[in-house]
Amino acid sequence: MVGFRFVFSDAIMEQLEVVKSRHQSVSDELASGQVPPAMLGSLGRTHSTLERKVAAIESWESASAEVAELEGLIAEADGSDAGSDEREMAAMAHKELPAAKEALLESEQFLKLQLLPEDEADTRDAIIEVRAGTGGSEAALFTREVFAMYELYARSTGWTWSTLHSSPTDEGGIKEGIAEVSGEGAFGQLKYEVGVHRVQRVPATESGGRLHTSAMTVAVLPKAEEMDVELKPADLRIETYKAGGAGGQHVNTTDSAVRITHVPTNTVVQCQDERSQHQNKARALSLLRARVFSAQREVIAAERASLRKSQVGTGDRSERIRTYNFGQDRITDHRIGLSKHGVSGMLRGEMLDEFWGALKDAEQTAQLEDLEQAGLQAGDR
Repeated sequence: MVGFRFVFSDAIMEQLEVVKSRHQSVSDELASGQVPPAMLGSLGRTHSTLERKVAAIESWESASAEVAELEGLIAEADGSDAGSDEREMAAMAHKELPAAKEALLESEQFLKLQLLPEDEADTRDAIIEVRAGTGGSEAALFTREVFAMYELYARSTGWTWSTLHSSPTDEGGIKEGIAEVSGEGAFGQLKYEVGVHRVQRVPATESGGRLHTSAMTVAVLPKAEEMDVELKPADLRIETYKAGGAGGQHVNTTDSAVRITHVPTNTVVQCQDERSQHQNKARALSLLRARVFSAQREVIAAERASLRKSQVGTGDRSERIRTYNFGQDRITDHRIGLSKHGVSGMLRGEMLDEFWGALKDAEQTAQLEDLEQAGLQAGDR
C-alpha cells in the first residue's frame, strides 16, 4: 500500500508489549467466568481485536528471529577460523535470506496496519437509515432501490437483515427505510455509505425524455448495547398507533406501531413493521439507543477534529459521496474519484465490496501518512 518500510522505535516496541499484556488480561477475565452478561459482547469484541494484533506481533517476531538467525550464520562464516560446516551453513543462509527478508517486510507491513487507530464500533452490528431527498417521486423510487441494494448485499454475505421501519409511497418508492443489519463487521463496512447518493437518469414517468437528478441520504449507526446508553423510563414518552401503508391507509386494526421520544435529546423513533406492539417496542428501543449512542460518538469525534484528515469523507450525511449515472452506466465515488461501469450490478449489491475496499485503502494510506508525520518513522527521530 505504502512504499516506505516501517521502523519500530522503542516507543512502538513498548506499545507491542502493552498489547500482549492487555490480551492476556482480557483472556484471563473471560476465562474466569465472572464477566457480567451485559459486558460479554463488548469484552468479546475487545478480545478478538487484541487476538488479531497479537497474532500479527508473533508473526513479525518469528520473521525477525528468522532473519537474525540467517544473518548470524553468515556473519560467523566471515571469521578467519570458520570451518567447512560454517561455510556450508552460510551458503544455505545466503540462499534463504532474500525470502526471509521478504517475509519480514510483509509481516512488518501487516503489523503496521494493526497499529493504526481503530474504531471499536467497526465490529458491531449496524442500523442503516435511508431517506428520500430532492427529486420528488423519483427520489423515493431511487431510495427504495438503494435500500434493496443493501438488503441484497447483506443477505448474500450471510448477514441478517431486519426492516425496522419503512414508509412507502403510492408510486412504489419509499420516503424512508430503516433496517438492522447483524453480522461481523457490519458497521465497519456500511459506514462508508454515509452521505448523499445522487442519481441521474430519465424517469419512467418522463414522457419528454429529460434527464432528472435526484438524491437520497444514507445514515449508518453502530448498534448500541444496554451498557452503552442508559434509557431511563422517566425520559421516554411512548405512543402507540395503527400501522399504516402507502398513501396513509391503515393496514393494521390494532395499535401495534410504536413511537418513542427520548425527552432529554428530543430524539424520536418509530417502528411498525413487526406484527406485535411488543416486538415493535423492542425494535424502537434498539433504534433509539443506537441514535443516542451515535450522537454521543459524534460529540467525541468533533472534539478530535484533527483526526478527520485521515478519514475518507467526514461521515456527514450531508456530504455528496456518490453519483449513479444511468445514461453512462457509471457509478462515481467522489471521495476518492473512483468510477466504475455497471449500475445494475451495483444496485444488486455486487460492487459494494470493490468500492469499500478502495475506500478503506485510501483511509489507511492517509492514516499511515499521519503516523509518519507524527514522528513514528525512523527518519523523524
